[in-house]
Amino acid sequence: MDFGFTEEQRLLRDSVRKLLQKHAPPEYVRQHDRERTYPEELFQACAEAGLLALPFPEEYGGAGVDTTTFAMIFEEISRGWLGLAGYQGLALAAVAGLDIALWDALAQAAGLPLAVLLGGTLAPVPAYNSNGLGLIPPENAATEALELLDEGGFTALKVRVGRARAADDVAAVRHVRAAVGDEVTLVADYNQGLSLGEALQRCRALDAEGLAWIEEPLRYDDLDGHARLAADLATPVMLGENFYGSRAMYEAIRSRACDLVMPDLMRIGGVTGWLQAAAIADVTGLPMSSHLYPEVSGHLLRVTPTGQWLEWQDWAHPVLARPFEVSSGQLYLPDVPGNGLEWDESAVAHYQAGL
Repeated sequence: MDFGFTEEQRLLRDSVRKLLQKHAPPEYVRQHDRERTYPEELFQACAEAGLLALPFPEEYGGAGVDTTTFAMIFEEISRGWLGLAGYQGLALAAVAGLDIALWDALAQAAGLPLAVLLGGTLAPVPAYNSNGLGLIPPENAATEALELLDEGGFTALKVRVGRARAADDVAAVRHVRAAVGDEVTLVADYNQGLSLGEALQRCRALDAEGLAWIEEPLRYDDLDGHARLAADLATPVMLGENFYGSRAMYEAIRSRACDLVMPDLMRIGGVTGWLQAAAIADVTGLPMSSHLYPEVSGHLLRVTPTGQWLEWQDWAHPVLARPFEVSSGQLYLPDVPGNGLEWDESAVAHYQAGL
């Protein structure tokens, strides 16, 4: 079976095959090596990346899936193949992409939605609308907030803050609150825009506005500064979209730099990295939300013991064959094998940019 692999892809595929052969039931590996027949759907789904993953059926002594193998593959590729590039940035995102593809392929081969494969259910996932409310004039925020609530019956919104004048941030939050009422959850995001001195002043000004959290007021890696803010403010401090791997999340929690966490699917390390982060959030008791990638993140929040909010955007809808349903402020996961993402190939071709 030849999918036109490059030499680089063959090397990576063979590396992963060796890892799987080390951990899969021996008779299963021997049979497929002998016949050169690996599960078709799984191989095709991983072909472009040049990877090979094996499900472990019950007849070979497995319970269907040996999930520890994925963690081993993740560690060996990310720390071996990409060790020189550093365990962060594009290197980690590249491994995360492969990891997400492997889990999707495995769930498809098992005939199960990803959330169910991981031990969860397809119950709806509470979401907040993060589509808008950028740094617009404060007086325009109320109208936009009502439009965002109507997009999916939402009961929670994100408001961007960090305008030139602190008073305008307060005004924007108050305009939104007056429009949506006290029952709607509001969160604010500074996108790393402040120094510690500015943050102490500005976050204190927002402390009485009833926000569910204030997100990334400082540079993401300023753990000492965030710890100072977390101790100073009544409003919870949220970090996480820039955690590169679960160990970075652990360091932030250990430093008391945040009250809440929201990993990014790519930066945390894909499905495997998310599961590791979810275990850390569980044992430390911190609520865990998601950042971007709502379709896959929705599956993972269904198996996150301290799962809180899904950050929802419709940014991928133009290239999706079947966008996920959002209603009553909740994301509904499709009852299909895998993570449910299916590309609209004609739309992808339309938007494709030549490099």
